[in-house]
Amino acid sequence: MTMGCGLLFDQTLCLGCGACELACQKEHGQPPHKAVKLDADSFTFVGRVEGGYFQRHLCMHCGDPACASVCPVSALRITKEGAVVYDASICLGCRYCVMACPFLIPKYEWNSPFPRVRKCDLCYEGRVSKGEEPACASVCPNGATVFGERAELLRIAKGRIQREPEKYIDEVYGEYQAGGTSVMMILGKTTAASGLREGVLLDALPPLTGRMLRKIPVAVPVVGLMLAGFYFLTKRKNDIAKEEEEEKNG
Repeated sequence: MTMGCGLLFDQTLCLGCGACELACQKEHGQPPHKAVKLDADSFTFVGRVEGGYFQRHLCMHCGDPACASVCPVSALRITKEGAVVYDASICLGCRYCVMACPFLIPKYEWNSPFPRVRKCDLCYEGRVSKGEEPACASVCPNGATVFGERAELLRIAKGRIQREPEKYIDEVYGEYQAGGTSVMMILGKTTAASGLREGVLLDALPPLTGRMLRKIPVAVPVVGLMLAGFYFLTKRKNDIAKEEEEEKNG
């Protein structure tokens, strides 16, 4: 697991101004626009939440990323800083990463003659690898998104929750989900109300299957396990196909 740096998003401080969206678009050479969802041209977006809150959505940058583990050519990898980055030049376009992501983040460029998988890269090449903070954190006017060492961000997050328990949900989203992520969030509303992915396993996903198989005696038939796996993959494939169709149809 690699998680050096990260982002902390505080929902209670977000003004919904969209500065992070525009900064992200500028950093990645995209035309400025109001993002309404994660797509091939929007690596982050800010959605409205009931009660006057706003919520950022972006890649969580898992410490042990499932997207990278399923890529047959290592087009996705995690850096020592904790950013999960993508190399389009070696991508096969299989979209296994799209199906594997527990947070349903990566999107595919359906309308491009040379399609790529697109998601937040934590501004790794242009900023983080040079010791600078990501564009979104650099422009946030109210400190709702801050960049730093993950351990320090986690300390800050827990300190805020402890000092004002009536203000926050008693959880740091991303501390344990999928084995822990470099992007973490503290919320004034529940994950469901905030539109965040619920039910994400707390274990890192890549080694999970291996651990399960090692605990099964050799003599025990594995047909049931295989069928369960086929069911999961088929269901995820159907879900992704539906989402991709919606993307293609606008």
